[in-house]
Amino acid sequence: MKIMSFNLLCGGKGQRDWPNRTGMVLETIRCADPDTLGVQEAHYDWIKTLCAGLPDYAYVGVGRDDGKTAGEFSAVFYKKEKFTLLDSGSFWLSETPDVPGVKGWDAACVRVCSWAKLEEKATGKRFVHFNTHLDHVGLVAMQQGALLVTAKAAEICPDLPAFFTGDFNVTPDSAPYRTVIEAGFGDARHLAVDSDDSPTFHWEVFVSKRPKKENTVIDYCFVKGDVQVQFFRVLRNVYPGDLYPSDHYPVLATVSF
Repeated sequence: MKIMSFNLLCGGKGQRDWPNRTGMVLETIRCADPDTLGVQEAHYDWIKTLCAGLPDYAYVGVGRDDGKTAGEFSAVFYKKEKFTLLDSGSFWLSETPDVPGVKGWDAACVRVCSWAKLEEKATGKRFVHFNTHLDHVGLVAMQQGALLVTAKAAEICPDLPAFFTGDFNVTPDSAPYRTVIEAGFGDARHLAVDSDDSPTFHWEVFVSKRPKKENTVIDYCFVKGDVQVQFFRVLRNVYPGDLYPSDHYPVLATVSF
């Protein structure tokens, strides 16, 4: 099966504003054909656009500001004909994870993690997909957010394969990244038999349309359990006019378990 993570960029300016990128985003997802997909920076209008344009998928997740529709989602989409949703939930990256809309520690923004426990109808195989967007400013919030999600994963699915996707806003040499690895997750990029080392964040290229520095790796797909990773790619789609679906390239991992 294929696991995907995609920061959609909630806004943008002019031709790069989100309504002008919906066609590119939908085409990118359709071409990748993921079985499950974690999205970040998806406000409710983005969610409605994805539901309308990807009718084969259902989703779990809530807006981070009120636990309903306000604010960005870190939703998990899944193929509804292929999987049965067994359980799902959302929690906030804060000292009060069950309370919507609370900024945690030194975070600049409210952050949420959503998850889906799924069963493949054809085989009965079960797994859980966690998806989040770590803070981009608060160093304590980044670290505590990683600790919280990995602790929740150990609680929610101690004996099942788990996938943890998201925009982590940190590089592989950071403390939050090490926290995820030390909790028993592996980075699909490094586990894959067939992989690539491309960066995932390319704001300068997205804005200027010129081949400036493409920043670094901050988007990940982590795996836990008896999971083999066959294939990992950063999907570097470019559309006519040198336009990009987002300022992040999505990442895609093909796994088996």
